Amino acid sequence: MKKIVNYFAPALSVVAIVFSVAAFNQTCAATKNSPSVTELSAAPAGQPVDLTYAADKALPTVVYIKNTQNSKMQTVEYSDPFADFFNDPFGGFFGRGDNNGKQKRQVQTPKRVAAGSGVIISSDGYIVTNNHVVDGADELTVTLNDNKEYSARIIGADKTTDLALIKIDGKNLPAIKVTNSDNVKVGEWVLAVGNPLGLNNTVTAGIVSAKARTMGEGVSSMIQTDAAINQGNSGGALVNTNGDLIGINAMIYSQTGSNIGYGFAIPTNIMNKVVEDLKKYGTVQRAMIGIRGTDVNMYVDSEKEKGNEIDLGTMEGIYIAEVVEDGAAEDAGLKKGDVITNIDGQKVTKFGELTGIIAQKRPGDKISITYLRDKKKKTATLTLKNEQGNTKVVKTADVDVLGADFRPVTQATKASLDINYGLEVIKIKGGKMKEAGIPKGFIILRVNDSAMRTVEDLEEAVKEASSTSDQVLIVKGVFPTGKRGYFVVQLQNE
Repeated sequence: MKKIVNYFAPALSVVAIVFSVAAFNQTCAATKNSPSVTELSAAPAGQPVDLTYAADKALPTVVYIKNTQNSKMQTVEYSDPFADFFNDPFGGFFGRGDNNGKQKRQVQTPKRVAAGSGVIISSDGYIVTNNHVVDGADELTVTLNDNKEYSARIIGADKTTDLALIKIDGKNLPAIKVTNSDNVKVGEWVLAVGNPLGLNNTVTAGIVSAKARTMGEGVSSMIQTDAAINQGNSGGALVNTNGDLIGINAMIYSQTGSNIGYGFAIPTNIMNKVVEDLKKYGTVQRAMIGIRGTDVNMYVDSEKEKGNEIDLGTMEGIYIAEVVEDGAAEDAGLKKGDVITNIDGQKVTKFGELTGIIAQKRPGDKISITYLRDKKKKTATLTLKNEQGNTKVVKTADVDVLGADFRPVTQATKASLDINYGLEVIKIKGGKMKEAGIPKGFIILRVNDSAMRTVEDLEEAVKEASSTSDQVLIVKGVFPTGKRGYFVVQLQNE
């Protein structure tokens, strides 16, 4: 399950480094069970800081996740360089060639097992991990710190932020305390807890090297640490010296796939919003500001390289290179060349800070922006929009919204109707299928041009359709009489 994007390997956890105790006096966890500030400041110079309190708190909350992908039959295309010659010595010259010489065959994929980490965020069994830890799983097995095992189900996942929410049926589970990641400071000591390289229940340490790092096309406001990250700790916890969660470990920056000293975690303030969205809507409500741009200093440097002298009135902020048509920024009057310096009273000096703020918002939320135009300060109020250009809630429906029960067709039904596959509607309970007029006994052959062989195929079709702007299913099939028909199912409430 190794994930490398622009040389970012799957981020997995922090390996211990040696660091000084200087200036630690203000970072000690002030509880009756933790070491006192006096005790820590009296430690011999050059010795590692005592982080046992944080480790004791965090270890029970971090789990081992096993992702099993079962063996499957898949159709693959292949080329046989001799097939066309022996079947047609003229190589299809007279029109007998087919599909550019490509043929199809069924192959059996091997069973695959991979592993990662997760963090228990509530005592009733909700666990946060990375999307790439659970992606493609047929079975998810969660092992707790005390070696108890549970089967898990996926509540929701988001590829853009690389976060996923899963659930196990447990009670009174040890849940981590989540803290405000905006309060994290560069230079602050942190621990990472997880299962690197198959070494379960591992604690490693480092410091916060930077904040609001822009990394690839996904999360653009990452916490950077100087810690070693290795395979197996994706989804693990990054905690402060109080043992409170500040981020979910997600990736490393490496040209080799192994650690070279830069690790990245998704801040908890972004995680909290994603978790709430997945619970409530089934998908992340992603707000869009409607601009494309870059850091001011980067823009100025690029113009200087071209021989242009640029004076924007500041060297900090976000230079707007393009305003998206019909977007929130255009509606508020922003233009190309403006420089955003402040959002909701918070200074923004680089693009990662802006995206970190917007990632915590939803379509329909209003934000106050301060910007410079021709070096003059201006303000505007923006109403953020979704990816479809409006402020409506986007919901990912599941098969339950259809209000029906299904089963793959029997061999007898296949023979009598001369079909090779299909899903039979065995019960109508209400919901979208009843509204569309689909009767009990109807056999679904295709939904939005995808073949329906299993209930999982239908679930995937509903999920894909619900993420589009129109949220429509075109259901084609056959009645028990053999008559063909189709229905239009509207997933979205009018």
